[in-house]
Amino acid sequence: MENSRRDFIKKAALSTAGITFGGLATGMSAKSYAKVIGANERLNVAIAGLGRRLGAYYDPIGRKDSNVELVYLCDVMKKQREAGLQKFSKHIDYKPKLENDIRKVIADKNVDVLINATPDHWHAPGTWLAAQGGKHVYVEKPCSQNPREGEILVEIQKKYGKVIQMGNQQRSAAESIDIINQIHNGAIGTPYKAVAFYSAQRGEVPVPKAAPVPDGLDWDLFQGPAPRTPYMHDTWDYNWHWYGWNYGTAESGNNATHELDVARWALQVDYPEFVTVEAAKRHFLEDGWSMYDTMDATFRFPGNKIIKWDGKSRNGYKTYGTDRGTVIYGSTGSVYVDRDGYKLFNRDGKMIKDSKSSGSEAGTALGGGGDMTTRHVVNFFNAIRGKEKQNSPIDEGAKSTLLCHLANIAYRTNKPLEIDTKNGHIRDREAMKLWGRTYEKGWEPPV
Repeated sequence: MENSRRDFIKKAALSTAGITFGGLATGMSAKSYAKVIGANERLNVAIAGLGRRLGAYYDPIGRKDSNVELVYLCDVMKKQREAGLQKFSKHIDYKPKLENDIRKVIADKNVDVLINATPDHWHAPGTWLAAQGGKHVYVEKPCSQNPREGEILVEIQKKYGKVIQMGNQQRSAAESIDIINQIHNGAIGTPYKAVAFYSAQRGEVPVPKAAPVPDGLDWDLFQGPAPRTPYMHDTWDYNWHWYGWNYGTAESGNNATHELDVARWALQVDYPEFVTVEAAKRHFLEDGWSMYDTMDATFRFPGNKIIKWDGKSRNGYKTYGTDRGTVIYGSTGSVYVDRDGYKLFNRDGKMIKDSKSSGSEAGTALGGGGDMTTRHVVNFFNAIRGKEKQNSPIDEGAKSTLLCHLANIAYRTNKPLEIDTKNGHIRDREAMKLWGRTYEKGWEPPV
């Protein structure tokens, strides 16, 4: 269907009276002519979820060399759709359609790509529905709300052959790619341990209370695959992250996803053998935050390799000098890497190389975007066209996200977990009950 549509556009363009290959056109506006050029590679893009990550897509979609057209802005909140259109109008010179229901967007055969920036509980369901509908998908982190959904996405990608990329944008940062390649080529000897960290200053959140559904919000569609519950203030706007496990994945899925991905990438490990966690709510004990806000997790891998996660959501003390990043230890040296670049040290602790990023991307600030995200999204576009190797295939994204889920399950069961290193499954029946989730009737995942 994609090829037939593009072939039709191309043939129609070539047969239009007045067009010459010298770049002159009569009877056709310059704007219309520009839309014809490269139409066989143009990607029609829809964005679902127009909240805090929306700004990350202005540049990769608005730049001419991306050769994409934004055809839909989709969100379950009316004011988000209207605000999204107004904000994007500064970056594109045409108007995309506004839509409430992601299913209608997916049903449109004119759409090639879905950017899935919905809340966590929609990430995997929205992605598998889109892949089944013939779309390529860029899905924000975490790619799943539970471990089984990650497995489903890998299976769906293999079945439908679509490009699915998770928004772990540091995989496309030039400095990160550089230092990871150096590590793999022996720059610090044998890497054996990585410490991933995050320190933020999140404040109090409201205690959720029964409230009318906000004007313009389709609460039923917001819940989507999640079991139905009455609306509670202030759930829909970001605080769903902290109000239980129906929609969010706690700070592990929200932020550890990034740094644990870098750690796993550096150490070249897949599934751990053991997971242990110490986590609790340590701050603002009477507020509405219902899960841990502080976590120390240890993942032990085959080959005596270790990844540690030091997550402090509401304590801004910069233990490692910055608010987020990864320290990788090796037999002959160490590396500090974050979104600003990296520092390479010898075994004596002397810095022997310092590479600073020429761009910038937010650390602990909410939302936004930046050079890394632009490169990551453009890499996704070009991978669809077969022009670049995909920087983050979904099977890699799913493995990193699984570490977040395992940490959450260890916290929720208050148990250390023994893991099957062949597939990441937990060798504990009680803990494996949290491998999947209960879905609202009619929203069950594909078998």
